Amino acid sequence: MMAGDGLDLNIIGWMIVACEIGFWIVIGLGLVMRYVFNQKKLGLFLLALTPVIDLVLLVTTTVDLYHGSTATMAHAIAAVYIGVSIAFGKSMIEWADVRFQYYITKQGPRPTKRTGMDYAKHYLKSWGQHVLAYVIGAVLLIILIYFVSEPAQTEALEGALRLWTVVLVIDLLIAISNFIWPKKAGRKSI
Repeated sequence: MMAGDGLDLNIIGWMIVACEIGFWIVIGLGLVMRYVFNQKKLGLFLLALTPVIDLVLLVTTTVDLYHGSTATMAHAIAAVYIGVSIAFGKSMIEWADVRFQYYITKQGPRPTKRTGMDYAKHYLKSWGQHVLAYVIGAVLLIILIYFVSEPAQTEALEGALRLWTVVLVIDLLIAISNFIWPKKAGRKSI
């Protein structure tokens, strides 16, 4: 690799995969420490490390672009991943926590299966989290577009932002449809 070429495209893609795996490993270790070994402070510390994983991905992506890489879909997905991780991180940890307590330690209450208006309201709340993820990711994408400042090099970032906007609108339509056609018991939840 020559100076100014940036990192290999595969590195950013693999960093995204590594960060996702790391996210769930840190959550799993945190829950094991918390409930199996009764190490509440260590478990909390491990769970609190999840934003560090986002920081590693953000730094890697920024350094790659700084060194002259053309922005790719992998760079865009890194921004999306960071937005989703920040917006949904707490609820993903709570989701894992409830299931770990019930299925592994046999101590917590059975996870609830939402139906009807309860499901619709819950889905609408998660759409609100999607909006937050979108705002965070869009800001990161816009900063990266501004940072690179070469339209030919930022085409993938702009395309990802347009695609994500469409996905956000579709998700809103799904959220609204849950109020019109409430989920009945027996249908699998998302």
